Amino acid sequence: MPQTAKRRLDIESNIIVGVLDTGIYVDAPSFNDEGYGPVPAKWKGKCVKGANFTGCNNKVIGARYYNLENSEVENPSPADLDGHGTHTSSTAAGIAVKDASLYGIAQGTARGGVPSARIAMYKVCWGSGCSDMDLLAAFDDAISDGVDIISVSIGGASRSFFQDPIAIGSFHSMKKGILTSCSAGNNGPYPGSVENVAPWIMTIAATSIDRQFTTAVKLGNGMKATGISINTFSPKKETYPLIDGARASNSSGDHYGNISACDYGTLSMDKVKGKLVYCLGSNGQDYTIKELQGAGVITSLDAPTDTAYATVIPGTSVQLKDGYKIDVYINSTRNPRAVIYKTRTTYMSAPSVASFSSRGPQLINLNILKPDIAAPGLGILAAYSKLATVTGDPNDSRYSPFNIISGTSMSCPHAAAAAAYVKTFHPDWSPAAIKSALMTTATPIKIKDVDAELGSGSGQINPLKAVHPGLVYDIPMSSYIRFLCKEGYNSTTISLLLGGKKKYRCSNFQPAQGTDGLNYPSMHAQLKSAESNISAVFYRTLTNVGYGNNSLYKATVTSPKDLSIKIVPNSLKFNRPHQKQSFKVFVEGGSMQNGTRLLSALLEWSDSKHIVRSPIIIYNSSQ
Repeated sequence: MPQTAKRRLDIESNIIVGVLDTGIYVDAPSFNDEGYGPVPAKWKGKCVKGANFTGCNNKVIGARYYNLENSEVENPSPADLDGHGTHTSSTAAGIAVKDASLYGIAQGTARGGVPSARIAMYKVCWGSGCSDMDLLAAFDDAISDGVDIISVSIGGASRSFFQDPIAIGSFHSMKKGILTSCSAGNNGPYPGSVENVAPWIMTIAATSIDRQFTTAVKLGNGMKATGISINTFSPKKETYPLIDGARASNSSGDHYGNISACDYGTLSMDKVKGKLVYCLGSNGQDYTIKELQGAGVITSLDAPTDTAYATVIPGTSVQLKDGYKIDVYINSTRNPRAVIYKTRTTYMSAPSVASFSSRGPQLINLNILKPDIAAPGLGILAAYSKLATVTGDPNDSRYSPFNIISGTSMSCPHAAAAAAYVKTFHPDWSPAAIKSALMTTATPIKIKDVDAELGSGSGQINPLKAVHPGLVYDIPMSSYIRFLCKEGYNSTTISLLLGGKKKYRCSNFQPAQGTDGLNYPSMHAQLKSAESNISAVFYRTLTNVGYGNNSLYKATVTSPKDLSIKIVPNSLKFNRPHQKQSFKVFVEGGSMQNGTRLLSALLEWSDSKHIVRSPIIIYNSSQ
């Protein structure tokens, strides 16, 4: 959101964002509490002190840590030894810090989405991972402590909801009016890799921003190539000797691995020391070359990448064609030399879905589209812990108050902040209403890959528009129970999910209607075989949250020729706030035997002031 966005600062300063992560570094500039009033009166949480953690302030008002399985952990306290939790927390709610950068790279003002809000950290992740018991306990505490939004940049393979601590915890938070934002996972671009798929979770994909990190290399013959990396090192000499893996091999021959790829154990320190080394492929060779006292590393990419990683020594990854030219130069020159320059930022068109961002379709509820929405997650500069090095390598001597990281872990707190921003204008809205507002006002991604909405859901968040969505798809808890019954859950498994003593019997609820059985802001159906004809019906109800009375919304559908989509009725009249109107969407089509995996359509309801968008996605899972 722009710095000039309209804000309700009196309400925003009472918003508490709960973050489940690796801990927090309270002394980071992003968490300075100067000018903050006292802790909100509703806050019931704790600040637990411990090793490397002396306490909280009026910005970071709560901090707990969990180790219910009594595992061997380093530093039992809320302190962040990793940097991840500090980064996500500041992305959600860090204050504005001028001239923030990573050693001068990506310099500018770093600010969280709701900079006046408070932060509560629940440390559930350690070097060994994040346990189910700790996650469940943290959700329970966050709910009773009084947080308003929960951000969880943690994932894992999709599981049945009653076995999934994040699905269970987020259901409990939803019951108490708290929306949970979760990362979609970093296993893209593979189909079916999306995580955190429960329909009461807001599942966030990662997109690019209009900035990329480029690291140039110049050879002794004047040739230049531009690679991708985050290289904080400026060259100390005009050029350095250059060698490739094959010429730097360990002459004893006592090694296993690919010499040209500079595999560990294949190279000689005598031949590498003080030189730049060119290696085939890109798989962390900077660590190997550093150990051998090399001056830097140039790696070649097998395929283009959009993700830049920090290197432990001067390093860059170039395209294969440039790598070939470097190799020819090395092998045709008596004294090859080169220099790697410090990374600089360059403009690129955006947003597009990050290559690593996990894709749908999901594997648990086949007719709920996940991810829900997309937010920036590629090359994000945010606060970092001074207890962790820039790369996490203990031999790295660089510590920085800010770091640049990529992942759906970074997109998740962007969306959590957007939800918190909407909540400042609509404190009485349900989690489903806030999520609907963000989804139906999102900007469809124009730079599409083959996965389209399976990568981005409803599109890129637009928090300013989400404040005035016009209409929302609301979902009460009873609708989720009806949905679970339709999905085959019974009273026992539903009780495991809901907790408490009350028993829920599916026979006590009206059956859920339609293909998906839920009043979801997007519409999705998976075909089980290529021979199946397309036939789906979606039952939907919209609630008027616009300020004016007597608004008439008309439906417009954009669809491919292979789909016939009918909206009944195709106009809805609202003459009072909170009024509800229902409609059905009928989707018909022939079989998808021609190799087509995905058919994408768009439904838009408009009253000339608002546009309420819903993607309609048909997926053929048998192709």
